[in-house]
Amino acid sequence: MDSLSIIQNRLRKELDAMNEIIVSSLATPNAMMNSVVSNYLKQKGKQLRPVMVIMSARFFGDITDDVLHAGAALEMLHNASLIHDDIVDETAMRRGRPTVNTIWGNHIAVLTGDFFVSNALAAGIRTGNLQVISALSELGKELSLGEIDQICNAREHHFDYGSYFEMIRKKTASLFRNCVRMGAETVGVREEVYGPLLDYGEKLGLCFQIKDDIFDYSPSAQIGKPTGNDLREGKVTLPLLYALAEGPQQEAERVRGICLLYTSPSPRDA
Repeated sequence: MDSLSIIQNRLRKELDAMNEIIVSSLATPNAMMNSVVSNYLKQKGKQLRPVMVIMSARFFGDITDDVLHAGAALEMLHNASLIHDDIVDETAMRRGRPTVNTIWGNHIAVLTGDFFVSNALAAGIRTGNLQVISALSELGKELSLGEIDQICNAREHHFDYGSYFEMIRKKTASLFRNCVRMGAETVGVREEVYGPLLDYGEKLGLCFQIKDDIFDYSPSAQIGKPTGNDLREGKVTLPLLYALAEGPQQEAERVRGICLLYTSPSPRDA
């Protein structure tokens, strides 16, 4: 059993309670939305981010309803970003199941993602903590800007490490950082106390994204999911940057030329 599974087992009671909050928050009188949501929630993933919220709170205090609502809010916002990402990337499968856009189409998928966002904010408000609401608002902006940065890096041909790390700081590390922040804030800890844990959360998020980017260049049989999507979608990630910087010059220049061709905006996008 890996370390995350051990932690999840120890937090099973708290995670189950948090998932009940998510299910009840997303319940509606609309049969179609209920069908979309229930199908989506059948595969929860590892829920690493709410685990971090709960662990951050436990590090400084007790697990309360406010902590669970904060974890639920963050998990719903994260899932909203995944639903929207799948639309943009035209992803057919996630976590071994067809995506919302594959089953119901882009229109319903966009509305479902928006529905998750609204309920994330509602769960945050239930904590009565302005810092939690502020974190959710800040996180929503950072996630969006991170995705825009990734598109701009490709279109404007920013093939450099600095642009990449700034992009993943917004796109992924901000999420992990705010997990720590929300957990600590819900138990009333001042930022000067939990500040060092914020830095840990950010670095963990950077490592998480780098590992995921490397996996995309690994054999699919080795990691159990489709690979090569980043390159097909024109995303400039660390393995590509490393190859361009460290590979044989002639081959690197040829690959750079291909990247310039396929990452340039079309006349429609210009």
